[in-house]
Amino acid sequence: MSIIEVRDNAPWMQDGACRGEDPELFFPEPGPNMLSSIAIAKGICYECPVRETCLEWAIETNQEYGVWGGLTRNERLALRRRARANLLSDPA
Repeated sequence: MSIIEVRDNAPWMQDGACRGEDPELFFPEPGPNMLSSIAIAKGICYECPVRETCLEWAIETNQEYGVWGGLTRNERLALRRRARANLLSDPA
């Protein structure tokens, strides 16, 4: 799914703090500025009123790239693994 499709099909994005920001901050290319871009993107996310919705959407749709809901792809994968492990270990 492209950013255009997401923007057009996800009404919550209209309220995102990232709206109007440079998309390259949220989808940085590997290189010397990558960590700086990720840090800036996360800072924007942490102030966002739809952060949780964005993160849930990114996890549910398996977004492979970018910072969504304040987390990178690897952070989202780790969160998903922890959630799965908790489900498996829960005796209920």
